[in-house]
This record gives sequence, C-alpha cells and structure tokens, in this order.
Amino acid sequence: MPGVASHALVIAACGLVYELAAGALASYLLGDSVLQFSTVIGTYLFAMGVGSYLSRFLDRQLVAQFLRIELLVGLIGGLLPAALFALHSVASGSFRFALYALVLVVGTLVGLEIPLVMRILKRHFRDRYALKDLVSQVLTFDYLGALAVAIAFPLVLVPQLGLIRTGLFFGLLNAAVAVWTLWLFRAELRGLRWHALACAGSVVVLVAAFAGAEQVT
Repeated sequence: MPGVASHALVIAACGLVYELAAGALASYLLGDSVLQFSTVIGTYLFAMGVGSYLSRFLDRQLVAQFLRIELLVGLIGGLLPAALFALHSVASGSFRFALYALVLVVGTLVGLEIPLVMRILKRHFRDRYALKDLVSQVLTFDYLGALAVAIAFPLVLVPQLGLIRTGLFFGLLNAAVAVWTLWLFRAELRGLRWHALACAGSVVVLVAAFAGAEQVT
C-alpha cells in the first residue's frame, strides 16, 4: 500500500509536535503547567474532532484538498512557536487568545488529514485492499508516529533543536508530504503548476525561518 506508513507516521508526528509545542510554550510563558497542558490538549483534541466532522463536507478533488491542508498545517503549525514567542514579547495581553486560536486552527486542520487519507486510499486502492485493512494500517502507523514523537520531543528534539526549530522542522515534514502527494497524484491534479508553486513557496518560507531561528529567538 504505497505511502500509507509514511503518510500516517508523518501526519501523526507533526500533529503531536504542534500540540506539545503549544502546551510547552503556554507553560513557559503563563506558568501553571498542569492547567496549560490540560487546556491546550483538550482544545486541540476538540478541534481535531471538529476537523474530522468537517471532512464529510469535502467531496471533490480530495487529493488537492489534502495537499492544501498539508501545506497549511506545515506553515501554521511550523511557525506557531516562533509566532507565539514573538507575540508574547510585543503584545503579551493578546497571547492567550492567539494561543488558543492557533491551537483551534491547527487542530482542525490536523483532524481533516486522516479522514481524507483514508478516503483517498479507499478510492484509489479499493480493488486491492479491503477497507478494514486500510483503516488498520493507517491508524496503526498514526499511533506509532505519535508514540515516537512523544518520546523524542522532550529527550531529543527540544534539547537539540529548541522549540522554534522543532516546530519548523516538522512544518517542513508536512510540506514534504504535500510534495510527495503532488508527485504521486500529478496525473489527476488540476492546476499542477499552481500546486507546485504553493509547495515551493511553503518550503522556502519554512527553510528561511529555520535558518533565521537564532535571530527570532
């Protein structure tokens, strides 16, 4: 089943990183880590549920929709730590509102991803794989990706990269999924050039931010 493992692993890893980064930032800057992590995680999971519900209304051009969502998740989630740090330094009174607004946006977009992946796979591989096999493989790798990041985030990623570069690195992984999707389904995508430009622009923005992370910090 081409790409199931890589798609699900990366999607789960990136989604959890943005959630953990938001919780860590809220704890650092607002204090009371139990309250901040509880409310951020609860808001994020609620937003994922909203995204899953909204996915039912996406019926056309599912691949193009998925590609756009991946780029939006990569840009918004990847830039989330840097944006929140910057906002707290210049307008701390707006920080809490921006924090939960961004968590809602990113969580909703992440909630759209897995239902779309399953529908795309079902549409393209229904002759070779039963629905139960598609669901089983996607969710298995989704949870494995979440476990890997939950361990790596405090032990490797934040100590080595810092919060800002960790967010940007996983934003680039989301962009990489979009590029891979663009290549894999290039024959059926309308406006291929515009999709390619959007992918290239997103990668450039994230790479530039990654390179300038020290100045942002």
